[in-house]
Amino acid sequence: MGNTGHPPRFPAPGGAPRRSPRPLSPLREHLRDTFWFAPTAGLVGAVLLALGVLELDRLLVEALREQGAYDDIASLIAVADDLKGIITTVGSAMLTFIGVVFSISLVALQMASGQMTPRVVRLYVRSRITKCTFTVFLATFLFALMVQAAYESGDDPRTITTVPVISASVCGLLVLLSLALFVAYVNSTLRLMRVSHVIDRITRESFRVIDRHAVAEAGPPELPAAGGEVTHRGRAGVLRDVHIARLVRVARRHGVVLRLIPRIGDFVVPGTPVLTVHGGPPPPARALRYTVSVGVERTFHQDLGFGLRQLSDIAQRALSPAVNDPTTAVACLDRITQFLAAVAWRPLGTLHHRDRRGRVRLVRDLPGWTDLVDLGFAEIRGCATRSPQVTRRLMAALDDLRLLAPEDRRTPLERHRTLLVHAVEGAVRESADRAFALRPDRQGVGRSAPGDA
Repeated sequence: MGNTGHPPRFPAPGGAPRRSPRPLSPLREHLRDTFWFAPTAGLVGAVLLALGVLELDRLLVEALREQGAYDDIASLIAVADDLKGIITTVGSAMLTFIGVVFSISLVALQMASGQMTPRVVRLYVRSRITKCTFTVFLATFLFALMVQAAYESGDDPRTITTVPVISASVCGLLVLLSLALFVAYVNSTLRLMRVSHVIDRITRESFRVIDRHAVAEAGPPELPAAGGEVTHRGRAGVLRDVHIARLVRVARRHGVVLRLIPRIGDFVVPGTPVLTVHGGPPPPARALRYTVSVGVERTFHQDLGFGLRQLSDIAQRALSPAVNDPTTAVACLDRITQFLAAVAWRPLGTLHHRDRRGRVRLVRDLPGWTDLVDLGFAEIRGCATRSPQVTRRLMAALDDLRLLAPEDRRTPLERHRTLLVHAVEGAVRESADRAFALRPDRQGVGRSAPGDA
């Protein structure tokens, strides 16, 4: 379909007008960026599960003793003795298995980060299957130890208090679950070593940033006069995200409008102004605690340009003389084009968050269209002048986006096209080679010019 000249309306799946998404708390995203929370929760769950099933074993023996079924208790003791060797093996082997598996995986991950970008480690840390596998492995190990400790030295059906038969069966099920997760984990880790899957994962994360944020407003309302600024008092670092819901509540409670001065992804130091207060004095410092999150690296949570940053980094490394992999750069350009096409008609620039009464309470700046285009193409264009596969794909991307974007957003695309032509003309001597390098081709090198045999 061609460009109709009208922007899409961003409809909801059922055809109804899209409702503004609920502001997200950064807590869930911060927990996903850590590797301790899920294993810790798994260990606690393993302790609770072990206590529960061991109590069931105790109740079973007690019920059989009340019925006088001592032969049944003796049979359970025999079964538990047969399973004891399995439980002992699981307890001794599981921890060694964990160390070997994850050591090999970390070596493979180091190789992948060296070939693509060090930020690929973040995908590994955030991987649900990785955390789930590690959690179940540790939980199985701890559960086996607790079951093994529950065995009693005596074998008299009249004096024994518990026979860990149910708990041993549950331990066997955990071992089977661990094996299934191990297969899924190996498959997931191998996917992280394949550049096409890493690029696809980054792109999907970038689209989630778009989908869970409200559409920026065109023609923003005028703000009241500035009444002061709030400075950053914490440690220096990258502005990862802000607690939108809490800032809106604080602004509503004090009758002011807050404007975030730095963009998400900016590096801030103590004393840097982070909020401008409009319509009144600044709220007290205690009301603004835990509203601004600073860390050591950027995250996808509220950072619209972080995905393009990673795709550009992968493409530049692929075009370096040490790697020399233009096909990977073309794959990155495919996804950059996909992302820019998705936001081509979307209002960008300033995002307003309103309270329940519809009043603007928080204003923050998003990257504009020109910012995103420069982020996606500028550095790749500078590295691609001697790679006709990349220059041809870049020409096709710019031509496609010029057709998809509204007229007032075509200027940065035309600027990059002109700069690319000048760069290729300055780097390539032969006119035939220049013509070949500047011919648009969505596959890089895969389409001949009209009339060529």
